[in-house]
Amino acid sequence: MKFPVTKNPNPGTMPEASKLGFGSVFSDHMFLMDYNAKDGWHDARIVPYGPLSLSPAASVLHYAGEVFEGLKAYRRKDGKVQLFRHDANVERLNISAERIGLPQVPVDVAMAAIEQLVELDQAWVPSAPGTSLYIRPFLFATDPALALHGVHEAMFVIILSPSGSYYAEGLNPVKIMLETEDVRAVRGGTGYTKCGGNYAASNRAGDRAMQKGYSQVLWLDGVERKYVEEVGAMNVMFKIDGKVITPMLTGSILSGITRRSCIQMLKSWGMEVEERLISIDELVEAAENGKLEEAWGTGTAAVISPIGELCYKDVKYTINGFEIGPTAQKLYDELTGLQWGDKPDPFGWTKVIGE
Repeated sequence: MKFPVTKNPNPGTMPEASKLGFGSVFSDHMFLMDYNAKDGWHDARIVPYGPLSLSPAASVLHYAGEVFEGLKAYRRKDGKVQLFRHDANVERLNISAERIGLPQVPVDVAMAAIEQLVELDQAWVPSAPGTSLYIRPFLFATDPALALHGVHEAMFVIILSPSGSYYAEGLNPVKIMLETEDVRAVRGGTGYTKCGGNYAASNRAGDRAMQKGYSQVLWLDGVERKYVEEVGAMNVMFKIDGKVITPMLTGSILSGITRRSCIQMLKSWGMEVEERLISIDELVEAAENGKLEEAWGTGTAAVISPIGELCYKDVKYTINGFEIGPTAQKLYDELTGLQWGDKPDPFGWTKVIGE
C-alpha cells in the first residue's frame, strides 16, 4: 500500500543532536487523511509539513474530540531504521478513538502510513546515542458546527520530530509527590485512552509539584483516593520484597506499550510480576520497613524513569539510596538495546523500514 507524495520544495536540515530537544523540530513531510460520514476515510496523502486548514468552529476546538499516539523510529549502527511495536500503537489509537466517538482508522492504512512516511523522511532519524525520531499520529473531529453531536468529519495526521537523548546527563532518579487534591481519571471515563483532555487535566497538579521541587505527581484513583494509578504521564512499577508490582488496568489507567513490554520482558527473565491494586498505605509501609527496593515509571519518551524519592503527607521516603536499582537499569538497557538494534529481538517487536 503506497500513498501519493507531494515532495517538499524547500527541504529543511536537521540540527545537530545537542540542539534537538523534544518535539520542537519537525521533518519535511506529514501524512493526512480525511473522513466524512458519507465517504468514510479517503484522500490519504503525504504532503509537505505545514499548517492545517481548520474552521474556527471545528468541534475539536470546542468539545475536545481528539486522540493521539506516541512512538519512535531508531537509527541502528548499521544505518538502517527500525520501528518498535507500531502495531500496538495503532491498536491503542483505535481503542482511544472508539471511546471518544471518533472514527477508527483502518489498521493496515495507519501502519503503512507510518512506514512510508518514516522511509521518506528517514534522513531525519538521528544517529547520536540516545536520539530517535518521535512519531506522533493524531486524530481529531473537524465538523464545522457548534452543535453538540457525534463526529461526522475528521482528520488523521502523522508528523515526525527528531528528538535528542532524554537522558543527556545520565539516567538519574526523580522526586515525586503524591497528589491528594486532583485526580487524573475515574473508571468509566477516558483514563484508559490517550486523549488530550487527560493531559490537560493533569497540568495543575504537575505545576504545583514542580513549584515544590518535584518532577512528577503520583496519582491515586478517583473514587477512594486510595490506590496508586500512574506517575505523571507514565505507568509505574514497584519492586517490593523481590516482587515487581504494577497497578492493574482498571479502566482509568493507560495501557502503556512500554509497560506491556516491561511485563513481558520481566517474566521472560523468570521474575514474578503482579498486576493488582496497590494502596498508598501498602506502598508507604513497604518504604518504612525497607521492603520497597525500587520504583520506576515507564513510557515511550523516557523508557524507564527511576524514582528516588516519594513525598506523602510531607514525609519524604528515599528509595534505593536515591539511585537507580538493578531491575530498572536492566530493563532500560535491554529495552533500549533492542529498540536501537544493539541487542537481538526475541519478541518480534521491531520492524526494519524498507524490509
